[in-house]
Amino acid sequence: MEIKLSFPVDSPPLSVIAAAKLAGISLTIDSSGSTPAFQLSNGLKLRGTYVLLRHIGRVANLYGKNEYESGEIDELLDYTPVFSSGSEFENACSYVDKYLEHRNFFVGYSLSIADIAIWSALAGTGQRWESLRKSKKYQNLGRWFNSISAEYSDSLDEVAATYVGKRGVGKPAAAKPKEQSVNQQSKSVNGDTTEKGKAGNRPSFEVDLPDAEIGKVRLRFAPEPSGYLHIGHSKAALLNQYFAQRYQGQLIIRFDDTNPAKESNEFVDNLLIDIETLGIKARHMLMIHPVSKCRKKGWMGLSQNAETTAVEENMKLWKEMIAGSERGLQCCLRGKLDMQDPNKSLRDPVYYRCNPVPHHRIGSKYKIYPTYDFACPFVDAIEGITHALRSSEYHDRNAQYYRIQEDMGVRKVYIYEFSRLNMVYTLLSKRKLLWFVQHGKVDGWDDPRFPTVQGIVRRGLKVEALIQFILEQGASKNLNLMEWDKLWTINKKIIDPVCPRHTAVIEERRVLLTLTNGPDKPFVRIMPRHKKYEGAGEKATTYTKRIWLDHADAESISVDEEVTLMDWGNAIVKEISRDQDGKVTQLTGVLHLEGSVKTTKLKLTWLPESNELVNLMLVGFDYLITKKKLEEGEDFLDVLNPCTKIETAAVGDSNMRNLKRGDVLQLERKGYFRCDVPYTRPSKPIVLLAIPDGRQQAVLK
Repeated sequence: MEIKLSFPVDSPPLSVIAAAKLAGISLTIDSSGSTPAFQLSNGLKLRGTYVLLRHIGRVANLYGKNEYESGEIDELLDYTPVFSSGSEFENACSYVDKYLEHRNFFVGYSLSIADIAIWSALAGTGQRWESLRKSKKYQNLGRWFNSISAEYSDSLDEVAATYVGKRGVGKPAAAKPKEQSVNQQSKSVNGDTTEKGKAGNRPSFEVDLPDAEIGKVRLRFAPEPSGYLHIGHSKAALLNQYFAQRYQGQLIIRFDDTNPAKESNEFVDNLLIDIETLGIKARHMLMIHPVSKCRKKGWMGLSQNAETTAVEENMKLWKEMIAGSERGLQCCLRGKLDMQDPNKSLRDPVYYRCNPVPHHRIGSKYKIYPTYDFACPFVDAIEGITHALRSSEYHDRNAQYYRIQEDMGVRKVYIYEFSRLNMVYTLLSKRKLLWFVQHGKVDGWDDPRFPTVQGIVRRGLKVEALIQFILEQGASKNLNLMEWDKLWTINKKIIDPVCPRHTAVIEERRVLLTLTNGPDKPFVRIMPRHKKYEGAGEKATTYTKRIWLDHADAESISVDEEVTLMDWGNAIVKEISRDQDGKVTQLTGVLHLEGSVKTTKLKLTWLPESNELVNLMLVGFDYLITKKKLEEGEDFLDVLNPCTKIETAAVGDSNMRNLKRGDVLQLERKGYFRCDVPYTRPSKPIVLLAIPDGRQQAVLK
């Protein structure tokens, strides 16, 4: 698509140009116009900066994922002109700074025209915003601005270089032909351009839902309550939600509760928790109920190791199944299709089986239950589902799905396939995960080593990172084995700019450094818990004559070496005491605060010798199995990892007494952690779970 953009030469609409660049829309520039306007290829004309911006948003899917998000974007666009009012500029900065305190984007979890409009409003002021950004007065706003600028640098740098002068938006910085192309690469509505920095780095999909109509799409997510949701289920859930929002349709949650032997209220309750955690907004919560009547009895038969049975005998056995009698338990109801069909799913598939185990919801009311393969196509049809999303591993069963709908005389539901999400060193089978729970190999379904939603969130993964990770893959049908590192790298980008910093020293063999010219009387300084993010709050740091160092750090120091004590200054180590095994036991040195921190090799974390320090237990994890991917038929029991959890005792700064369960923090030079058990009393340690950072397994050795 190519559009002609006209505007006054001295007032280019920066947000419109930036949005077009990011969306991959080719613009032909005419800088002789009287007001920003689009001349569309169909002859129609649009006028006004924000009208043009909304048009790009709709075309390029940058206008929110539902009506509510679109409304939020409209509010922000209405507010944006305040930035151009000189006297109100800093008030506007203050307002959006607070708005961004717990956000990475202004609306939702991806770039929208609201982000583009406000980025352009700030960039357009030139030096005024630059001064404020460098002063770090508005830390959240600066963090967001820098993130957007870096993520989409290829496009935004070019736009800024061309249209932003030293004193703000003005004439192009370099002479340009009157008719010029801002971006020659066109892009589909899905944002599937691959250039770095383009909107294509947002979630994108290979194809649209076939025959989907805005406002008429109805989808369902149908988990079985036989375990907790895991990362694989999350892909299905989030793709359903994405398409429901994109087509302004509906999403229902339906529990496949037709196998009482595997299901329980515990699983139902926790599936609801997981769905809420993922931010899934469903229209209805439903259950599959057992169905005791079939619409077409003539094409169904009861299996008794015989190919044909009289209708009267079938009905007699059917009643035995309904009653759950000893005879009924020996039978199952099958569809009489074709036992010679090359597709095994059509070889007289089982539709009902007898199961006397009490159901977790309805007790012993029923003794027969439909199989999921039989119930699902029927329930999908009568509930008005338009598109059934399912992973491509079930492709061979599609013929059965459509055959059942045809035989039952119900309307056809379109099956839309996507690839199953597989992760390295990870088991996603609920049967195998249950083995770990039942054999005490993990602490439960929310164990941080588990790929369940509750497990990975407990380990420190932000749901925003999971959503971004899932949606970035799109609805590709390509089979893939994903690395956890990519997910944890996304997570690090979210937590690092805002999580507070604290200090810990490993308990084992910790070494005391005595500073002979240190303070005779301890003193306290109030410091930010994050030097670049004011919202992280403050902490109190105590300075004393005797300080604790990690044994590993003490071992790396030489006599007369100058080192940097972080957040204090330099010191020179004069004496090193060792035990009979040559291990460092004590250090003596002098403060050298006038020394340059740039010249020292070692930058050391430390803690004061104080009874205010808190006890910590740092917990690192490894994968449950030692093989990246199990081969067909390979037993997971043969590749169990013998050591998957490592606990390391440590001491931490007194400020950690205020940590709450779920808080994420960084221990300086040790990595990121999530508080699993907060402070209760001195004798009970705070438990901190190590969060991988995408570079290596976060296992403390």
